[in-house]
Amino acid sequence: MNSCVKYTFIFIAIVSIIINIIFICFSLQKTPKCISKSAKHMEHNDHSLVFADLSAVEYKQVRDYMWKQPDLNISKKATASPSENFIFLIDLRLPKKSDVLRYLDMNEKKPDREASVVVFYGSLGKIEEYVVGPLPQPTYRKTVTLQKYKTQPPINARPVTVGEYMQLFAFIHKQVFKNLTKLLLESFNVSKESILHPFEGMPRGVKSGDRRTWFAFFRDYSGMYIHPVGFEVLINHSNTNCEYWTVDKLMYNGQYFDTVEELKNKYEAGKIIKIVFTPIENYASLKPRVKPAEISPQQYYPQGQRFSVQKNQVLYLDWSFAFGLSSLTGMRVFDVRFKGERIAYEISVQEAMSVYGSITPGMMLTKFLDSSIGIGRFAHELVRGIDCPYTATYVDTYRYIDFNAAQRFRNSICIFEHDTGRPLRRHFFDFFHYGYGGMPNTALVLRTITSIGNYDYLWDFIFYQSGSIEAKVHATGYISSSYYVKGNLQFGHQVANHTIGNIHTHFVNFKVDLDVLGQKNIFQTKDMEFKEVEIPWVTGKKAKIPHLVEKLINTEQDAAMRYDRKTPRYLHIASNRTNRWGHHRSYRLQVFSFTGDHLPQTEPEEKSMSWARYKVAITKYKDDELTSSSLYSQNDMWSPAVDFSKFIEDNESIVQQDLVAWVTTGFLHIPHAEDIPNTVTVGNGGGVILRPHNYFDEDPSVNSPDAVYITPKAEQSCETNRMACFDQGTCSPTVPPFTYNGFEGSLQFEE
Repeated sequence: MNSCVKYTFIFIAIVSIIINIIFICFSLQKTPKCISKSAKHMEHNDHSLVFADLSAVEYKQVRDYMWKQPDLNISKKATASPSENFIFLIDLRLPKKSDVLRYLDMNEKKPDREASVVVFYGSLGKIEEYVVGPLPQPTYRKTVTLQKYKTQPPINARPVTVGEYMQLFAFIHKQVFKNLTKLLLESFNVSKESILHPFEGMPRGVKSGDRRTWFAFFRDYSGMYIHPVGFEVLINHSNTNCEYWTVDKLMYNGQYFDTVEELKNKYEAGKIIKIVFTPIENYASLKPRVKPAEISPQQYYPQGQRFSVQKNQVLYLDWSFAFGLSSLTGMRVFDVRFKGERIAYEISVQEAMSVYGSITPGMMLTKFLDSSIGIGRFAHELVRGIDCPYTATYVDTYRYIDFNAAQRFRNSICIFEHDTGRPLRRHFFDFFHYGYGGMPNTALVLRTITSIGNYDYLWDFIFYQSGSIEAKVHATGYISSSYYVKGNLQFGHQVANHTIGNIHTHFVNFKVDLDVLGQKNIFQTKDMEFKEVEIPWVTGKKAKIPHLVEKLINTEQDAAMRYDRKTPRYLHIASNRTNRWGHHRSYRLQVFSFTGDHLPQTEPEEKSMSWARYKVAITKYKDDELTSSSLYSQNDMWSPAVDFSKFIEDNESIVQQDLVAWVTTGFLHIPHAEDIPNTVTVGNGGGVILRPHNYFDEDPSVNSPDAVYITPKAEQSCETNRMACFDQGTCSPTVPPFTYNGFEGSLQFEE
């Protein structure tokens, strides 16, 4: 009997499998493949490769060429010590704009492909930058440090490398932890099984040449940034030889000590206010507290993907552009065209800066400049369905920074078209004529996410069918915090046990090199003011009505729109050509920002972030003014290699010139209880929209096939209303399996 039952179940299972296979095959025959007609007809070219990031092979060619130079004596170690000579960075050297434009627009010679190489000479106490080329087989190197910066950055302006971090952590363990075992055990439960993790404040001192870093310590929890313990140490690591490093100061529970021995003796004598360890839960954990149930709403392309990605070029409806990811500054696009006309030569992230307030030393003087750490460096794999739509197109990137080989970061850029969920335009006709006309706001998004220490930044470049481009950033991740001591509430709110969420600013700088119908552009402002006028049909009666006020800005200093002054509401890069109605064809810069106050110019560190003085600054394009910050700004804020304010000091004419807009956006963050466990993106961001303003004769989206028009008695007409036929001619999505390799390339502080 049991055998009969068993064989019956097997027979039923086999029949069920066969029926399902037949059903699937039948369904596949009925369902058209998701291949968009528009995507099939897109034609790529190789012109975008002039902007392409270096490949893994090219990185190796450049590295090997530098290693073979006998006079440089460069270490081949994966994590070289500060006293050795070490290739810190290899990145694409962008060719001159004039050479690129001759190649793109006049079919002249393609510019040589070159790399930028940064070498830290620990043995010689200097930094050098080189141009190495031509690729793919380098034959020359040129020293360009002085030419690029007009000064020689001091060796202590370099960022801390992984090799130096390893020595710092070993130094702290040997010189601090080993001598304070009793204090660490009783106050923080430190043992072989339980440790503390350091988080550093920057800049590393108070004047040029300093390399003295405050390390604050946190519990060994995921999301450690909101588990401060009240113990901080100041390490002087100015010398490239770690044998000469010293512990210069310690802070324990708000009390300062000059030496480890002083803290140890006073602790053991009971002469200080002690911290007594108490176990607490990890309120920073991001593990789900509720068992996941349904999958959240997802999107797919009902009739196939309408954009195409080939190498570093994207084609989408009327848009085309090249894209890349700089290790230092992050995401960027080039040669952005709409309907074949170049709108922008370059749109790129330049810098992300935060200034903190606190009573404790780790946060008191902290001012982070992320490009000195590497914004693009920390673009890891994006998670399908969370960081980007599940069916987005994902692109790998390769980077060579602070390691002896190029590293691959899988799926670190995503590209997708999505419906924003609100119409781009619409109207319901209810007077005299009846009908409805509308269009969904579908746009293409280029995205990467960088996790720099505690903060995660979402970087989006968005391309709309109306001819607009948006560059924006949203912040998430963890707030930085400090231990609650008396007086610290004036710098933030208490958000957890003994934890203060410190007030801080977020400023982000974008470079927008607009070429509106060519390179000869002007800068216009438009605004309104109320003027009193006579009412023609009422004798003696006047009224104040808004008037248009237009101005042409002639010089760089007049075009520097400071945050602490009123800025005209409309800012335009305009051509000298007019549209059908006689108005200058232009693109408007519309900035969305909620920044806090900028650091006063009286502060010596301000010159390293002088770009943040301005909501928008317009400068004449120059080959030696390519970036608003530098690799060395973080660790030498007092004499920065790049001081943006110098760009406008010469006050050049900006009339009929190749213009660059430097746009600053961001937000003020006063942390609150809802930042626990970590900060949400809602409301925490800023950006700039580049909008056509009299550039066209009408809204270009009027020619989009996405438009819908409905009239009475023709509501179901597929001819003018594609939504009426949504259930016809669509296909099932092809969903790839979920994979994740994002922990490849993570920082490792062990050999």
